[in-house]
Amino acid sequence: MNSANVTPVVGMVGAGQLARMTQQAAIALGIELRVLADSPDESAARVITRTTLGDYRNLDDLRAFADGCDAVTFDHEHVPGAHIRDMAAAGIVVHPGADALIHAQDKAVMRARLTEIGAPCPAWRRVESLSDVEEFAEENGWPVVLKAVRGGYDGRGVWVADSPTEAARVLENGTELLAEAFVPFERELAVLVARSPHGQGVSYPVVETVQEDGICVEVIAPAPDLDAEDAAQAQKIALTIASELGVTGLLAVEMFQTKTGLLVNELAMRPHNSGHWTIEGARTSQFEQHLRAVLDLPLGSPAMTAPVVVMANLLGGPDPDIFSRYEHVLANDPGIKLHFYGKEVRPGRKIGHVTALGTDLDEVRARARHAVTCLRGPSAPKGS
Repeated sequence: MNSANVTPVVGMVGAGQLARMTQQAAIALGIELRVLADSPDESAARVITRTTLGDYRNLDDLRAFADGCDAVTFDHEHVPGAHIRDMAAAGIVVHPGADALIHAQDKAVMRARLTEIGAPCPAWRRVESLSDVEEFAEENGWPVVLKAVRGGYDGRGVWVADSPTEAARVLENGTELLAEAFVPFERELAVLVARSPHGQGVSYPVVETVQEDGICVEVIAPAPDLDAEDAAQAQKIALTIASELGVTGLLAVEMFQTKTGLLVNELAMRPHNSGHWTIEGARTSQFEQHLRAVLDLPLGSPAMTAPVVVMANLLGGPDPDIFSRYEHVLANDPGIKLHFYGKEVRPGRKIGHVTALGTDLDEVRARARHAVTCLRGPSAPKGS
């Protein structure tokens, strides 16, 4: 640890809701969390006193922010790799490092490396022209999934092209793309693992994620009716990826479950929406685990605190007065847990989540859904 500090100091680049929830874990661990924010109005900047305003794309801002930190980490994947390498060369401890993080920043690099290490992936190829896409479709069929190599998340930067005409429209954007075979999956799963610099690794239970319009709306832990061998295989895949890519901190591996097996879809190297349930639902939350990992402390138990946990994302509705409905939700279900991100309410914006725990999946799921439905308020009129 930094000899100038009795308290360990972690700097997190980015001040969104992930940094905000990491602060809760930092307090209990006796860790000082600092954040680099673009604006004082960002989610974490509203609650963390040691907030520095700066630009994560500016190396001078990054180096000044890192001064006095025992470790620097991220709540997003957008910091340029060259800056991370420069910081590491200057003796700043950065987790994850640039050589690992590139696999969450560049989908083509990710696919190439996963293919190299034998991780199960959909068929894929870089494409630059319509003829490239058509050639890929001849081998793998239509529709073809086109993905932005960089910058896509939460369904953004992903297009499903059913024909050459639709593919041509996507190519007109001038975005660097790769093509993937369309996967007729049965459901989507996610595995959250943590790995420390000295190589200790742990895996949380495999969860099922439910998506609507490219946004995760619900996470069920553990994934219902998942065969024990499939669960163990999913965890093994995720831990292998973390080791082979040299990940330090958290790694979320999103997967497709298909009739013929598991396929890796996406990677994220930070706390992840699929792990928010761990705040109440696991012995060690993903946020505490990430802090432990980046400081190279012994990792905590990922065991569940209840047989069933359901996390439902709260998306903004047409009525921004969430707190007028707050009392009803708390009174109706004293066991429900609410988390708000300090964001302005806008329709469709992720502004918080709720978590329910119990023993019966149907009952726990209904409680979580009821809470978010009440908090969102009346639905917008059709056609509005």
